[in-house]
Amino acid sequence: MTQGSQAHIHIDTHGTGKNLVILHGWGMNAAVFTPLMGAFPEYRLRCPDLPGFGHSTVSGDTLDDWVDTLMQALPEQMVLAGWSLGGLVATRAALRYPHRVEALMTIASSPCFMAREEESWPGIPPQVLSQFGAELGKDLPKTIERFLAIQAMGSETAREDIKRLRDLVLSRPLPQQVALDQGLNMLKDVDLRPELATLSQPWLRVWGRLDGLVPKRVMPAMPSPAGACEDLMLAKASHAPFFSHPTEFVTGVKDWLSRL
Repeated sequence: MTQGSQAHIHIDTHGTGKNLVILHGWGMNAAVFTPLMGAFPEYRLRCPDLPGFGHSTVSGDTLDDWVDTLMQALPEQMVLAGWSLGGLVATRAALRYPHRVEALMTIASSPCFMAREEESWPGIPPQVLSQFGAELGKDLPKTIERFLAIQAMGSETAREDIKRLRDLVLSRPLPQQVALDQGLNMLKDVDLRPELATLSQPWLRVWGRLDGLVPKRVMPAMPSPAGACEDLMLAKASHAPFFSHPTEFVTGVKDWLSRL
């Protein structure tokens, strides 16, 4: 990877203690984790903007390029979490850097986001991702706003959640077009399922039962990893459980962290 060394990764940091790193999803930036600041007092919470999102610069074009760039900017030892596309990045980082990622948490995420009908694998219909790709070049803010609306769909507080998410996302520069295209390609093409058997770290998987992007049927279909694995299903949450149901989310995550 040639560009990684010049890339700048912006990281919001809060608190002191062991490192808990959380990666955001497609079209977002680290400001979406503002509600979690102070929620984990025993940890130093670090929330990077992914390459080409928020205040971070573009770096490379593959998932591994993103992972390598982020790992250059992150601490030597960490609990690594990722929401949605960020969960795909975090999972790949845990596979590539097992000595640095002590434990993994994925939030409303999947090792393979695209539905694969021939395998009965649940996920996002291919035409939905194609449509986002086609719309990106025409109207970036509107496309991101549409994506925000899908994130909150199903949640009882959907309208309020969308507004709060939008305000936080728009508090930073919009993502760069190239980074959005790269992220969409990852959502379309990446399939980490074959590698999950080698994942040795403790792994917490947080799901929203009403999630329209990562359907609840993904949970029972997941391949088994080598390490200890737990699932936390939030019954009334959609695709942003940490945002719509922060109390249940934080309580469940703290319980898991306390047992690491």
